[in-house]
Amino acid sequence: MLGPIAWRTPPISYGPWERVTSLLTEGLVRRGLDVTLFATGDSITGAELDAVAPHGYAKDPTMDGRVWEALHVAHALERAGEYDLVHNQLDWLPLAFTAQWRTPMVTTVHGFSGPAILPAYLASASAFVSISDADRSPSLEYLATIHHGIDPAELPYVAEPDDYLVSFGRIHPDKGTAAAIEIARRAGRRLVICGLVQDADYFHAEVEPHIDGEGVVFLGAVGAEERARVLGHAVALLHPIDFDEPFGLAVVESMMCGTPALAFRRGSMAAVIDEGVTGSTVASIDEAISALPAVVALNRRPVHDRAVARFGVERMVDQYLSVYETVLAR
Repeated sequence: MLGPIAWRTPPISYGPWERVTSLLTEGLVRRGLDVTLFATGDSITGAELDAVAPHGYAKDPTMDGRVWEALHVAHALERAGEYDLVHNQLDWLPLAFTAQWRTPMVTTVHGFSGPAILPAYLASASAFVSISDADRSPSLEYLATIHHGIDPAELPYVAEPDDYLVSFGRIHPDKGTAAAIEIARRAGRRLVICGLVQDADYFHAEVEPHIDGEGVVFLGAVGAEERARVLGHAVALLHPIDFDEPFGLAVVESMMCGTPALAFRRGSMAAVIDEGVTGSTVASIDEAISALPAVVALNRRPVHDRAVARFGVERMVDQYLSVYETVLAR
């Protein structure tokens, strides 16, 4: 399992690629597979851990991510002949060395950073798995679409929530944090914001002026236990995105707790949210305000049950095992 190294696997707070890599790796270990996880040295896993980078480069300004990712991939490439299959969770860089990989490869495409990276994908012999049909590139062929899986034990069901809304994700215009603040204000609801500040200028101009510790609370990036508590006790998750979301891990994590989601209808959202069951998708702030009362009134038990059925981790493990079998049979 060739994991990303921006953060620890699993991450302490932010790190969606690392989180999914961990969930799949540990699921495979539970099934009895012999797995080596190539990740940061401080990662925690039941698999064999092999590391070059001592910790995630995203938290260490002395580390150049390009250099450490190159060293990381080179080390995995050196050992690739020991394995039946390499599962690449690291985006385009391993694909650039397609002629050197002597082992079949599966690549989970977590989302394209831009069309300029397509040549590495097109030149590769890897099999590709998309995380949603909405995130598929028309230039690539895919073996499967596999939605991310979540461990229900990490996000327990909460039957009786508090009265606040939650916005959960990196603080960036793409994620619509400022729009969430407007929706909550106009709806007369408290808002709790959790996330890594990825765009400082946006945060200082559009988000921070509204934080007062009462109507708008900012908790920053939170760990696993706090994530479960904040998501589980919200009446609804606001996800007014301003980009085509490849998947939306926080949306599924919220629903796993029984908390319905209200999202802008972009990217994968219409596929991830079951309309009128686990939440609703809308096209604007005005539509969000109109839809919010019905979303808050949804029965939380079916929200949780549908999330477990569609996005449970064991389903994800089953589907990846099927992909592995297909690739190895070629």
